[in-house]
Amino acid sequence: MAIYLDAVWLLNFLLDYMLLLLTDKLAKLHTSRYRLAFGALVASLIVPLSIYYPDSFFTSVIGKFIFSIFIMTSSFGYKTIYRLVKLLTLFYMMSFAIGGGVIALHFLIHQPITVSGNGFITYNRGFGDPLSWLFIVVCFPLVWIFTKQRMDKHVQEKIRYDATIPVTLKMNGVSHSTKSFIDSGNQLVDPFTKKPVIICDETFLAHWFDKEDWGKLKIAHEALDMDQIPDEWVDRLRIIPYQGVEGGNGFLFTIIPDEITIYYDKKEIYATNFLVGIQFGNLTGDGSYHCLLQPELIKTAIHYSA
Repeated sequence: MAIYLDAVWLLNFLLDYMLLLLTDKLAKLHTSRYRLAFGALVASLIVPLSIYYPDSFFTSVIGKFIFSIFIMTSSFGYKTIYRLVKLLTLFYMMSFAIGGGVIALHFLIHQPITVSGNGFITYNRGFGDPLSWLFIVVCFPLVWIFTKQRMDKHVQEKIRYDATIPVTLKMNGVSHSTKSFIDSGNQLVDPFTKKPVIICDETFLAHWFDKEDWGKLKIAHEALDMDQIPDEWVDRLRIIPYQGVEGGNGFLFTIIPDEITIYYDKKEIYATNFLVGIQFGNLTGDGSYHCLLQPELIKTAIHYSA
């Protein structure tokens, strides 16, 4: 039997890349595509290892698990053991879900009854014959899309929108805490960087500004006079366009923060890849909360805790 190593290697690389891409999307890490491609290349090395060295350590169960750690660190880097374990769990969960979906789809559409040339009828359970490469190439992306959509829907349904949540926001090396609310209607993202945008009001953001600087920032926003922006915040300020619920267009002043800690469902959620939108005024009349969270920040934690 002839084995076309280059074709098998390429197919394995593409499948690994799609699995790593899905893992990255569900974990909301926004990893570079080149980094994921490198991780897929590392993962695909199991093909020549299995063919040329079938009895090597990396073909054993323990060896494959250790090899999986190499794949995760190559794709996403290493920060904490907790993060690594969660990424491994998510990666294997997606692999089993998509692999099982492809096999189930093959069994569903496969014709189990075959009539031979001499008139005899035979029965096949559907698992005795191998899945064709064409079937995998066509069905794998379909199952991939379906799995991602279902996971996103599941996460959306688990988010609680009926309670205030403590948060700690850090900007310019200074941290302050307040109450926040998950706004299901806040789907605002920076159109250029695709970062989610949370909204914080004047009462809370004033902790980072003195009265003079806050006054200048207000003038800059009202007159779109960038010269009024305080020097300390010039490098951290971004202006993004948005459309209000009534259809009107405007510009939102946002700040690049250091990080935010969200105390949600007995967990601490850390996020850095987002922007803080400035609300010149209070979000509520009673001051029950001073921050509107973007649901995307919560999805990350639910994926990791699944």
